[in-house]
Amino acid sequence: MKTGSQELDNMKSERMRTIQLNVCNSQEIEQAVEHIGASLKDPQKGLWGLVNNAGISTFGEVEFTSMETYKEVAEVNLWGTIRTTKAFLPLIRRAKGRVVNISSMMGRMGSPARSSYCITKFGVEAFSDCLRYEMHPQGVKICVVEPGNFIGATNLYTPERIKAIAEKMWKELPETVRKDYGRKYLDEQITKMESYCSGGSPDTSPVINSITHALTSSSPYTRYHPMDYYWWLRVQIMTHLPAAIADRIYIY
Repeated sequence: MKTGSQELDNMKSERMRTIQLNVCNSQEIEQAVEHIGASLKDPQKGLWGLVNNAGISTFGEVEFTSMETYKEVAEVNLWGTIRTTKAFLPLIRRAKGRVVNISSMMGRMGSPARSSYCITKFGVEAFSDCLRYEMHPQGVKICVVEPGNFIGATNLYTPERIKAIAEKMWKELPETVRKDYGRKYLDEQITKMESYCSGGSPDTSPVINSITHALTSSSPYTRYHPMDYYWWLRVQIMTHLPAAIADRIYIY
């Protein structure tokens, strides 16, 4: 994160400023709101756009995932999005601006071994819908971007990180769970996760273009779907066909 902000600072752009912001820390968010408000030419005219992009991820079956992990992922992905949005909403509302929430295709469909991530993104979807209904009379537009598999471009997972997560999970599992599933099962899940990560798109420009359109278009879409055709089709099948059929195609 520090490297990224340094790269942005090195661009020496007069139109860009970077500030430290931990979306899990209400005090830092309040300081960011104050800083940005003070930087606006006319705070009464508000702030045009907010993009909630902070997110973390992990993997593991429900029985493999600790409550601490569920809480950690939700604290960033869901509560961080809500906390930041609430803090900036008065400025956005004054400008009749935009809130762009980065969800995921996994905010629309579940996936084995990804429950801790999926539930937070489903939550972002629901929060965005409710906020969109509330903000429509205020002239504020709420957009959701649902990227597909771009792990290859984000370096969110490396083979080393996948193995480290798996080893930590295995070590912390109750003996009964380890015995019932067996080490072979865990190794198979590691292989599946490595395959999924290596198959991700290396080009994030579709996501960036979606965010740009959501912020700048006079008629932004409610939802954007930057993803490969395979994942787009899978989302449509998983969300539109009866579950018995969709599950048979992709899960069972």
